[in-house]
Amino acid sequence: MDFIVNVRTFLAVGRLGSFSAAAREIGTVPSVVSKRVSQLEHMCRAPLFVRSTRGLELTPVGRSCQQKFAELLSEIEAMVHAGPQKGLLFEHIRVKCPTAPILPLFTEILCDFQTAHPGVRIDLDIIDRSVNPVEEGYDIALGALPATYPHVHDVMLCPLRRCAVAAPGYLETHPKPEHPRDLSRLDALVYRAAGNIWTFAGPSGELTVEVNAVFTSSDSRILQRAAIKGLGVAVMSETLAREGIEQGSLVEILPGWRVPDLQLKAMVPERRLRNAAVRLLLDAFVAATAPDTSGAQL
Repeated sequence: MDFIVNVRTFLAVGRLGSFSAAAREIGTVPSVVSKRVSQLEHMCRAPLFVRSTRGLELTPVGRSCQQKFAELLSEIEAMVHAGPQKGLLFEHIRVKCPTAPILPLFTEILCDFQTAHPGVRIDLDIIDRSVNPVEEGYDIALGALPATYPHVHDVMLCPLRRCAVAAPGYLETHPKPEHPRDLSRLDALVYRAAGNIWTFAGPSGELTVEVNAVFTSSDSRILQRAAIKGLGVAVMSETLAREGIEQGSLVEILPGWRVPDLQLKAMVPERRLRNAAVRLLLDAFVAATAPDTSGAQL
């Protein structure tokens, strides 16, 4: 039993990044958390964290143990609960999802899934950057960035359409761009993970332009607000842009040029593809984003 408690504590520290945060979540004190992690390190005969004044960081052994212990704990919990209630799913699923525009759709799916499977515990993190689900302990990582990782299976869901926009007030005081090259002379609101090299497709093919980033964020909803406030031009999903355009607070720029779509996908560690709960949740994501549903308009 002490081993399982120590594993739970280690996983909490690895996920939250500090002894104090893990202690608050578990309901104990940091000294107890530190002792449990030390006991687990003694059993593993290797340090699991690098401790410094800047915080905690998983060692290579710690990252390997994080994935294996998470899977082991899920299997133990499933075995414990399976006896008197065979046929029900008992799992702990960690999901990573970006912010707007896809968050409302997928949170609805997650809530419906847990209603249908009350034995499943869902742990949802909202992160816009791309994550390696194997290293960071996620069962499903949703995202639209092109990064790929070893031992991870990508399930393509649907296109994420984008366009370039600005506030009417900004365009009143700055020259309206007629060509993507004109953007280099304007203030750009940049999504950090995508960078300040923007790509456009026109009649003669694709071209790229380096923009002048005056406001950078990892949250697309914040970039939408910055654009509405008139801080500069931005490339964002059509869903976010449409909200502002319908309200008159944003207008599309360069309508003759198309911003290439991103591909929304679900990244699943190969070792978790055979898990029944993960498979069912993945099927729900696929169904919700099929072309004949509203999810295709993301």
